[in-house]
Amino acid sequence: MTVAIPPSGTAPSSDGFPAAPAPSDDGFWVEPGAAGEAAQGPAESAPEPVAAEAAQGPAEAPAPDPVADETGEGPTEAEALSEPAEAEVAEVVLRDAHEFGVYARTGGWAFALKVARSVRPGGQALGETVKVSAKRFAELAGCSAERIMRYYKAWDKAADDGLVPHFEILVPGQEIDLPDSDAWLSYYSARSSASSERGTAITAAAEAEGIRPTKALEVAENPTALRAAILADPATARTARAALLDRLREDPALGTELARDVARTDELKKAVAAESRVADRIGYVRGIVEGGQVRTPAGQTIDAPAELRAEAERRLSLIDELDDDEEAGTWAAEAYDTVKELVVQAVEADPELRREERRTKFYSSLQRATKVFEDLTLDDADDLDDLYEDDMLHQLEELQKAIGTCITALRQAAPAPEQA
Repeated sequence: MTVAIPPSGTAPSSDGFPAAPAPSDDGFWVEPGAAGEAAQGPAESAPEPVAAEAAQGPAEAPAPDPVADETGEGPTEAEALSEPAEAEVAEVVLRDAHEFGVYARTGGWAFALKVARSVRPGGQALGETVKVSAKRFAELAGCSAERIMRYYKAWDKAADDGLVPHFEILVPGQEIDLPDSDAWLSYYSARSSASSERGTAITAAAEAEGIRPTKALEVAENPTALRAAILADPATARTARAALLDRLREDPALGTELARDVARTDELKKAVAAESRVADRIGYVRGIVEGGQVRTPAGQTIDAPAELRAEAERRLSLIDELDDDEEAGTWAAEAYDTVKELVVQAVEADPELRREERRTKFYSSLQRATKVFEDLTLDDADDLDDLYEDDMLHQLEELQKAIGTCITALRQAAPAPEQA
């Protein structure tokens, strides 16, 4: 009798017998050398024999080896008990379960069909169909029953909408035309949080943005991962900033918290002050372009000359063309300084405008000085000895002289009264 001897190092197969060598494993045929060498069991597949071996005829199947059963090399009791349970499952159901286990993570209609045609619908008795329960299908697929039910529920929703047949119509192994893959995301919820109020809101927002809800739900369930991405990636941080600004329009409380954080952080306070100056300068230039008027250094409002307005418009267009990630500070400063200089030149070029500018400037200074002096009061001083200092008295005397000189100059400039 001829038996197959596997080469050294060949691992036994799952049924306890040595695996037959592949054609590339240099397998060979030999006669048993001694009576004590018992056959290891029937060969599962034998390589093609060479010409010398072909003359010996086909190999006879050896009798079962009682030694293997005694030494425990045969099937264990647990294996023997598990085989009938799996054998009772219809072949088409078993195939669907194994294929689902391999592709459980890929999802889609093709895999939902495997669940729909092999999982027994609720209310259907065990003996009425070869289909199995969702729990049993999950065990055969090697995944959780919760995952199976997500596919089950997705199919159920689609069936209610008329996209796919109902469970009762389908039989194991049946193939049907499936909907487009784009429709799958409208029915399948890959995460249990999708059914909550929070998850529903996130799903709706994701669909509005044109992305898969599962991605948004995953981020929402992993805030630490979101933080890590923001800290490590500038692009992610900019996206988060834009999202927060959009959120502030609907969440005043978040705006208050954010403002409080800014006020308590020195670096952010300085940045806010700098950006405020930039915004004010751009607003000054934009006001000239859109309103056609400009404020002079003294504070009077005049119509902007055509040359001034054209330059302001050119500078503003350069600022508006900047990308979001480009700093506008330098451009705003240059535009503001250029426009301010043109305003001064326009005032100096017009004698009447120049005279009015000087008058406005002097009057503004006088009003400020008057307001400051009015705030100097001795009403809350019980004793002047507590306030008196030589320098204080000296400054007031100098101020009195300056005011006297100013009054004299204005009286001399006043027009003479008309003679009756």
